[in-house]
Amino acid sequence: MKTQNQLRPFGMKDKLGYLFGDFGNDFTFILSTMILSKFYTDVMGVSAGIVGTIMMLARFVDAVTDVTMGRIADRCKPAAAGKFKPWLLRMCVPVAIASFLMYAPGLAGEWVSQWSGGVKTAYLAVSYLLWGSFCYTGINIPYGSMASAISGDPGDRQSLSTFRSMGGMLAGAVIGVGLPKIAYEKITLADGTIKETLIGSRVALAAAIFSVLAIVCYILCYKMVTERIVPETAEDQKGPSVMEMLKSAVTNRALISIIAASVVMLLAQLTLQNMAAYIFPDYYVNADAQSVSTVLMMVGMVGAAAVAKPLAAKFGKAEVSVVSNLFAGVVMIIIWLIKPANVWVFCGLQMIAWLGLGVFTMVSWALITDVIDYSEIRNGVREDGSVYALYSFARKLGQALAAGLSGWLLEGIGYNSQAAAEGLQQTKSVLDGIFNISTLLPALGFVLLALVLWFWYPLHKKQVDANVAVLKAKRGE
Repeated sequence: MKTQNQLRPFGMKDKLGYLFGDFGNDFTFILSTMILSKFYTDVMGVSAGIVGTIMMLARFVDAVTDVTMGRIADRCKPAAAGKFKPWLLRMCVPVAIASFLMYAPGLAGEWVSQWSGGVKTAYLAVSYLLWGSFCYTGINIPYGSMASAISGDPGDRQSLSTFRSMGGMLAGAVIGVGLPKIAYEKITLADGTIKETLIGSRVALAAAIFSVLAIVCYILCYKMVTERIVPETAEDQKGPSVMEMLKSAVTNRALISIIAASVVMLLAQLTLQNMAAYIFPDYYVNADAQSVSTVLMMVGMVGAAAVAKPLAAKFGKAEVSVVSNLFAGVVMIIIWLIKPANVWVFCGLQMIAWLGLGVFTMVSWALITDVIDYSEIRNGVREDGSVYALYSFARKLGQALAAGLSGWLLEGIGYNSQAAAEGLQQTKSVLDGIFNISTLLPALGFVLLALVLWFWYPLHKKQVDANVAVLKAKRGE
């Protein structure tokens, strides 16, 4: 393995490579958060409550698979390419295939309509577990752990966090703009009203295209990124057992608080994204507006990317995150209060909220590298994979809570999946409920996230700078 001095300096190639990694991740992840629930309620005819429950139960499997993958990543010997990079090549094809399989029934046409409810539910459960709990875990945890191995400099890590967020933003833009335009079809009901209907075969075709693009992005990430920090392997150190690691994690305030923050963040952000598949085609009867909303979201995120790094460098990542999330929460509360009748006013206000959320998104991945550093100082052992695995599990838990809560709330307000599958319109009370879920729940989540980061999370700017100095001295830098 080359020493750090023999490797090329950290630069734009690493940033772009890391961007492509999350581009690949989110070609399957964002697709699932944006359309999977809608696909199974409106195309497959599975109730929203069942879909949400399956996504929630899958997280109990992740409690095992995420930690296991983190331990495997920590314990494996570094290859010539590094410790984490090889997993990108090993898992890129399996995760792409598994993602496509979730939507493959859309190509079966009338044959799928003959499946019993139990068969449809079983197919969803098996395919969702294969993708999320095994294949996605197998590539996402090494990819996320790799950030702390690319560079130990806080500025470099903030750049990686920003570029990773931009990769996810670009994937979201491609999916969010393109999918609504090709996946929906306007139909006229018997009473003359217009209904936006999701077409299963088009969703499946889009999933296949995004799976191929994901593979391309993972390969680009592998080719462009260089690992510079080589952590000790199991042969060099006596690492803690799984039980010791979990016991340490429970008493690690920084790790537990960032896990709590991640759950709340995903609950708020993904509810916002999940419900877009309902509020635009159902409440506003304008699926094309979802594409416009995604473009405006990207504008807000680009604006956030421009200011995130200098603000974080001056005031601290946690401090900036608190303010940006409070801002996003206030904007969403305003949307809920005024309830704009015009879809374009709604899109514009959402863009302002995304500006606040975007600042936090740009620094969020750098927060976990701070936690990894803190844990190394605290425990005397560096375990990037294990710490990131617990963080990844928290993010999946937030994803599941968002999907589950959205599904249960849709069920609670009376959303009729059978009527949706038959191209019928929802009742006015259901439509009003969709609007409330889409605005009030994210608003509460953003405010709660700000409180967690300010009052519970301990790694504010002064402590982070001190930790970086300790680790530089330890490594003789």
